[in-house]
Amino acid sequence: MRLVFAGTPEPAVPSLRRLAASAHDIAAVVTRRDAPLGRKRVLTPSPVAAVAAELGLPVIRADRLDADVTAEIAALEPELGVIVAYGGLVREPLLSLPAHGWINLHFSLLPRWRGAAPVQHALIAGDARTGAAVFQLVPALDAGDVFGDFAIDVPPGATAGELLESLAEDGAGLLAGIVDEIAAGSAVARPQHGEPTYASKLGDDDGRIRWDEPAVAVLGRIRGVTPQPGAHTTIEGARLKVLAAASAPEGAPLLAPGALALHAKRVLVGTATTPVALDRVQPAGKGAMPAADWWRGLRDTALVAGS
Repeated sequence: MRLVFAGTPEPAVPSLRRLAASAHDIAAVVTRRDAPLGRKRVLTPSPVAAVAAELGLPVIRADRLDADVTAEIAALEPELGVIVAYGGLVREPLLSLPAHGWINLHFSLLPRWRGAAPVQHALIAGDARTGAAVFQLVPALDAGDVFGDFAIDVPPGATAGELLESLAEDGAGLLAGIVDEIAAGSAVARPQHGEPTYASKLGDDDGRIRWDEPAVAVLGRIRGVTPQPGAHTTIEGARLKVLAAASAPEGAPLLAPGALALHAKRVLVGTATTPVALDRVQPAGKGAMPAADWWRGLRDTALVAGS
């Protein structure tokens, strides 16, 4: 089939590579415009744009799929649109433009966690299982019939970045197989069943650690917002990023929520239940460092996180 692929961040790259290596023809790759990155704010192509250029595929850069972009895609006469984490909505008339419409690879077990940040919300909520699904795009948010999915157990200690990387690789194979089935006329989609939950885009406040929550919820939040938007707390008004944390070692003392202590060379912070151990942190204005090194630089050891 003749395809149009829409995607932007790194998790969309495995799907693009897989489809580019298939028998299908990618007429164009749609991705968001180059964005300023780094301290020098250098305009940088999206990961999908960079790979499309490497593969010699035509690229349409657009932050919105407006009338001009719709006309540009219409001229390509695609039979199927494929979208993976593009970062924008596909509306009519573009939605119905390809003969087979658009399909979307989504990183959750629909209808759980429809929306922009499914992997992050799954970890924050403490889900034991997650997965990915390929569904028919419809006007309602992530509500279309599902062509196929797979489920996995959430790996212990996995961050959102690590889990998304794994799902993106496995999801690329699922997506490619379903594109083949649509081309062969053998694809069958089923309606979604169950009560939907929604995964809104995360903001900075979602990364603020709530030390008055149980340890399992604290660790779920830290892992769910890593690497973006990032977990953080405050120590006497100064921001501290928490890059990695784990359950406290056996025999660790109980601490009041937010109270810090050093035990067995581990920096502990109290929660509503057992403490958590900070492994890697980044103080304001400094680079990332082991939490024990940060602790040795403190003058006052009677500190409370969140203060």
